[in-house]
Amino acid sequence: MIVRGMVKKGKIQLHDPGSLPEGVEVEVRIVKRKVPVRVLQRKRSTRSRKKERPLTLAERLSGVIGRAEGLAPDAAINHDHYLYGVPKVR
Repeated sequence: MIVRGMVKKGKIQLHDPGSLPEGVEVEVRIVKRKVPVRVLQRKRSTRSRKKERPLTLAERLSGVIGRAEGLAPDAAINHDHYLYGVPKVR
């Protein structure tokens, strides 16, 4: 059985305290959240702000563009030939 709750002012408050009988022994395990509650609250309050422009594909791949070495001079045009054996375009 899982009963969830939160720590408030140093005490554990269960969301549904009536689900446990009085005097039962419990074990507390901390649940790690992917995003802290404060960040979620801040995101909700900033929805009225203008959203940032998403990065273009060229911006996302800027770290690898132009880094390939040792390729044939026509590799961009004839990549299907070099990868799959299709006849060359030029």
